[in-house]
Amino acid sequence: MQTQREVVSHALQRRRALEALRSPQVDLNAPTQCDADPMLVRSALHHGEELETPCPVCESPRLVLLRYTFGPQLGQYSGRLRTLDELEEMEHEFGEFRVYEVEVCPDCRWNHVLTHYVLGDGRRRRPPRHQPTVEDIYG
Repeated sequence: MQTQREVVSHALQRRRALEALRSPQVDLNAPTQCDADPMLVRSALHHGEELETPCPVCESPRLVLLRYTFGPQLGQYSGRLRTLDELEEMEHEFGEFRVYEVEVCPDCRWNHVLTHYVLGDGRRRRPPRHQPTVEDIYG
């Protein structure tokens, strides 16, 4: 991606969370340790890109990466999942939007933000015109 900037890595927070999980006084079955939202797990099952590394908590080979996009220039399309190909296309269509890369294990529900960064060509644009969705039609 040519316009990637303002990259923030969350590797230190991830490592700290994993060390806390591995400490002897932590109950791995506690719901607060691996508490991915059910919608996040569903997204991981159906839209995630499989990673080559196993889950750092349960060693499952089903660890996936999700890329969420956010920004006022995206309009109603903010907050949606995107593939790398879609991101490369979008970086020339929009001035600025933020991408969050999240790793999710659907087996143990581990999830953590890996990085976030800004994409876009830097030109200010209006958000796309709102198009009716199923929610708008049926409430």
